[in-house]
Amino acid sequence: MASKSQHNAPKTKSPNGKAESQGQWGRAWEVDWFSLASVIFLLLFAPFIVYYFIMACDQYSCSLTTPVVDIATGRANLADIWAKTPPVTAKAVQLYTLWVSFQVLLYSWLPDFCHRFLPGYVGGVQEGAITPAGIVNKYEVNGLQAWLITHFLWFLNAYFLSWFSPTIIFDNWIPLLWCANILGYAVSTFAMIKGYLFPTSVEDRKFTGNFFYNYMMGIEFNPRIGKWFDFKLFFNGRPGIVAWTLINLSFAAKQQELYGHVTNSMILVNVLQAIYVLDFFWNETWYLKTIDICHDHFGWYLGWGDCVWLPYLYTLQGLYLVYHPVHLSTPNAVGILLLGLVGYYIFRITNHQKDLFRRTDGRCLIWGKKPKAIECSYTSADGQKHHSKLLVSGFWGVARHFNYTGDLMGSLAYCLACGGGHLLPYFYIIYMTILLTHRCLRDEHRCANKYGRDWERYTAAVPYRLLPGIF
Repeated sequence: MASKSQHNAPKTKSPNGKAESQGQWGRAWEVDWFSLASVIFLLLFAPFIVYYFIMACDQYSCSLTTPVVDIATGRANLADIWAKTPPVTAKAVQLYTLWVSFQVLLYSWLPDFCHRFLPGYVGGVQEGAITPAGIVNKYEVNGLQAWLITHFLWFLNAYFLSWFSPTIIFDNWIPLLWCANILGYAVSTFAMIKGYLFPTSVEDRKFTGNFFYNYMMGIEFNPRIGKWFDFKLFFNGRPGIVAWTLINLSFAAKQQELYGHVTNSMILVNVLQAIYVLDFFWNETWYLKTIDICHDHFGWYLGWGDCVWLPYLYTLQGLYLVYHPVHLSTPNAVGILLLGLVGYYIFRITNHQKDLFRRTDGRCLIWGKKPKAIECSYTSADGQKHHSKLLVSGFWGVARHFNYTGDLMGSLAYCLACGGGHLLPYFYIIYMTILLTHRCLRDEHRCANKYGRDWERYTAAVPYRLLPGIF
């Protein structure tokens, strides 16, 4: 975010040759060699990483090392592995098309009604944060409603209608992967073309001059079709996160089909991850003010990531438990459940404290006391000066990103439910540690540019990022 007024900001050229003001809001304007190398690496290898994990489960019982050893020793070659990989099928295309179309329908054509009868839930038409160009977008927040309708129909089918088997997702898992990739690349490419030719807001764009970086990180800040269809909100929340719990339910159904019962580890994974998903949709209005919506542009990183990376790699625990049913002892199961619940409590209460502080402008109580804050100011890209406060009470006085600490505790609980037989289900905690640490550093770099000396005063008051006394 800009710490200087717009007329003092450096300039860059847009595709039409006009100078556009640069700020520190959102992704980078200029790309260093390391960032470019990282972008090219992810564009080339992220799809392969997803395929490798899913293939390892399908052909090697979730072993990550056996495929490499087999290829290295000549027992298998890449052509053999590829030949055993299920291709895209007409059934998978029909299923995926129906799924995405249904979620688009729920998102675009069914105004929220949950906020009318659920106490404490905030849905319906809500305003997002101010964009770099000073625009305040409106959103139809109806994710919880879409999740409830989707899962009601799922259970209605499973127990009464029997239109399709509850194992349908698992049974078509790899063919659906190809469909998800097609959508991910299609929407990312469309978003880039749209950013050049018919942007929603000309002022809310960024160009680096590097094709690969523009493609991955996005050009438009809030690409939309019509008044309400917002690409970022839809793809961040639907279809991936709504599908997350359905995927886990399908894995549980497959475990029941194969072994005649569902293990306590599978139940733990389903329950703990469902809590996270429901929390996301219950607080979808709050999500409009988070880094994904407020700072990230929409490109391949979000488009492909939400279609492929999220539903396929965030559900590895359930997939693993289909191939390796783990029976946890009661003490272990209770300990993992408590770890997940405590992590969720920290994650939710930390975010709630900040939200309460913002909504009341500090006129509230946190941990029974009047909250303390650092007064600060910043200038948005439209030249307007804004005043803000940085909370240093409650969990925000313990560490600057203690909500991430709670998130990581929950992530670890998902993985521990799978026992210690293989590395594959622990990819999630490794990935989340890297992701949230990077996000933490990226957010702090942005805040340092935004708030200047006020940020220095804040970091002096709260010296640790995630773990008090350590980091």
